[in-house]
Amino acid sequence: MISDTLTELVNQYGYLFFFLAFSLGPFGIPIPNEVIILSGSILSNTGVINYWATYTSILTGLLAAITISYTVGRFFGHKYKKKWSDNRYFLKAESMLRRKGNIAMSIGMFIPVVRYVMPLLIGMSEIHFKKFSVFTYLSALIWTITYFSLGTYFKGPILSMIKVLGY
Repeated sequence: MISDTLTELVNQYGYLFFFLAFSLGPFGIPIPNEVIILSGSILSNTGVINYWATYTSILTGLLAAITISYTVGRFFGHKYKKKWSDNRYFLKAESMLRRKGNIAMSIGMFIPVVRYVMPLLIGMSEIHFKKFSVFTYLSALIWTITYFSLGTYFKGPILSMIKVLGY
């Protein structure tokens, strides 16, 4: 079961597991954030692990990931920007960021994969860190609170679904 695996990982690595699960997202570690945060929420609400330690580890991991992604884009993005200048997806994303910057920064946090790519593009676009941090950190806070709350309020149906699926 997923909960058994997560409990074992937390027992082995402590809450560092949740931090690493979220902070390694931009580096291609295929850990689905939504599953981890919902599972962490359920485990913490059933008393298996500490509620605040779990949430804090998840939030700080996500903030670290998007900050690193922004920083990489800001300092090393010019190399990639030249390389990707003819890529239609890159051009479309850059155009959207220019036209709807604040909204794009905020909404990007709620879309899997985009959550980690958007800060890279924001850094490449040389948007100031202060503006980046206001919009993306606030969105990260809202995203984590939303998913952590979903795990809290829907733990019964989610656990039932996990049992039905055989995890």
